[in-house]
Amino acid sequence: MKPATALKAMTNINDGMLMRGAFYLLLAAAATFLVIDIREISEVEAARPSVETVPDVPTFLPPKIAPDAPGAPPVKPSSPEAVLRKPMTFNLISGGVLYAEGTIDPGAAERFAHEIEARGEYIKFVALNSPGGSVDDAIAMSKLIRQKAIGTKIDERALCASSCPIVFAGGVTRTAEKDAVIGVHQVFNGGIEPVSPDQAMSSAQAVTARVARHLDEMGIGAGLWIHALETPPDQLYYLTPEKMAEYRLTTNAAAVVKPNQG
Repeated sequence: MKPATALKAMTNINDGMLMRGAFYLLLAAAATFLVIDIREISEVEAARPSVETVPDVPTFLPPKIAPDAPGAPPVKPSSPEAVLRKPMTFNLISGGVLYAEGTIDPGAAERFAHEIEARGEYIKFVALNSPGGSVDDAIAMSKLIRQKAIGTKIDERALCASSCPIVFAGGVTRTAEKDAVIGVHQVFNGGIEPVSPDQAMSSAQAVTARVARHLDEMGIGAGLWIHALETPPDQLYYLTPEKMAEYRLTTNAAAVVKPNQG
């Protein structure tokens, strides 16, 4: 091979190696930036609070069983489970109705108090649609409703279960529309830390006493809480309109409870 031909061949080889090297370098750089971008996106998503988070508190949704089976709700609640499982939200709608929907998560009472403080003069009723949740928050909300002389209501096919009736009991007037799904059972405040059987029993008794005392202060008949105590936490005792009237959980159109009375 002539020297000029050999030199040209070597030049072509070097150019090809340089081009391949540059290509691989760019590919490696692109891969590095991609990894960094994915990591940053993952960190942002992990730090972002999810609206789908289910609060770590006891709630109760009616079981998926035949409507005529023992323990079945009288009708199927209209709201999807995904909506009921979300932390409670508050929306003021027409007619001075504050619509409270979702699980009574820890902190719900504080958010509720902020709503009352900001819009109290416009709120005439609190409409509930909830599977229950935090007993402490339910009692606090109920007390504030009574203090502010606000009525409570449960719309047709709305759900008010577990600790939700505690909130409902605070209304100076209490109305349940036809086919409202209202149920009670044994309630407790769940904790993350494991406790001994004696501690669990003591806690359950303390919560039971607090709820019973509060319902008595709200003027609710003792028979309602007896049904709750007789019903396991994974079941509901559904209240008929007759039972709600008997235990004074609902009031008639003419009855208005004074804020400082049950």
